[in-house]
Amino acid sequence: MLNTIMHTAHDLLLNTCFYLMAICVITGAIGRLFVEFGVVDLMEKLLRPLMRPLFNLPGMASLGAVLTFLSDNPAIISLAQDRRFASNFKKYQFISLTNFGTAFGMGLIVIIFMMGQGFFKEPLIGLFGAFCGCIVSTRFMQFFVKRSNPEYAVEPACEPVTDEQLLQESHEEETLFMRILNSLLDGGRTGVDVGIAIIPGVLIISTLVMMLTFGAGEGYSGAAYQGVEALPWLAEKIDVVFKALFGFNDPHQIAFPITALGAVGAALSLVPNFVTQGWVDGNAIAVFTAIGMCWSGYLSTHTAMLDSMGYRELTSKAIISHTIGGLAAGIIAHWIYVLFSLI
Repeated sequence: MLNTIMHTAHDLLLNTCFYLMAICVITGAIGRLFVEFGVVDLMEKLLRPLMRPLFNLPGMASLGAVLTFLSDNPAIISLAQDRRFASNFKKYQFISLTNFGTAFGMGLIVIIFMMGQGFFKEPLIGLFGAFCGCIVSTRFMQFFVKRSNPEYAVEPACEPVTDEQLLQESHEEETLFMRILNSLLDGGRTGVDVGIAIIPGVLIISTLVMMLTFGAGEGYSGAAYQGVEALPWLAEKIDVVFKALFGFNDPHQIAFPITALGAVGAALSLVPNFVTQGWVDGNAIAVFTAIGMCWSGYLSTHTAMLDSMGYRELTSKAIISHTIGGLAAGIIAHWIYVLFSLI
């Protein structure tokens, strides 16, 4: 068991944490560049009518959705570390960015992967389901935060950035080249800090989830990712619930949402075998896409993301909110698929 823990954590560090750190560096640089040259302000003006009524967030939060959709969950934190971005949020809105960004994490990868399996309209249905699940998760998180910390409803996430601070941050360089260079390097440096901050949460939580999800294979040897399959075993006991909520018609399909709790990449690796065995249909792919995008391994990343933001004590509320949001995403995707099948 100890060998499995060490090997799993080591593999997660090399193949997951450093990968996420690279994402944080690149997206941090891109996000800072967008902030520097007014892209964020433009997106806020264009998307403000959509963001405020649906998510109760400023329009510029949409940039976080774009970055996480193209990369992974922690990309939203790289953006949130920018004071010019964070100063536009109240604290309860700023904290809910964890749920908002996670719901779009690895979205492009999930959709392209599903289309590569021969399904086309189903992933798009799943995308809409994930969008609806994001609304549910974000709104629940804001409600829970305001109820436990009423002062967060009026307190700004950080102090507004003054003109003097903007001048200092630009290092008094006014040339276009230096503005681009400083934005990329400063944003990338922030990404490194965030990448280091998420390592403990990913290693500890993901290792636990993996060991409760996967089996021993050919026998226990202390290899990485061996476990006791406790979560799938428990899920099989309430198989009728999954059939009613998601329309699953095979007990093996339960493994995808269970695995997506810890890592959507690991969940995606199950799909080719499911397709080969004939265990999935169009409905399952739509639900898999919705849940895979919305949850996208939130059990392993929410702790690290909130810890890096300085609100570790609100982790349980974020997890509860996102659990509800993911279930809503799967249910909505299932019923939309049923509706399209009847048309």
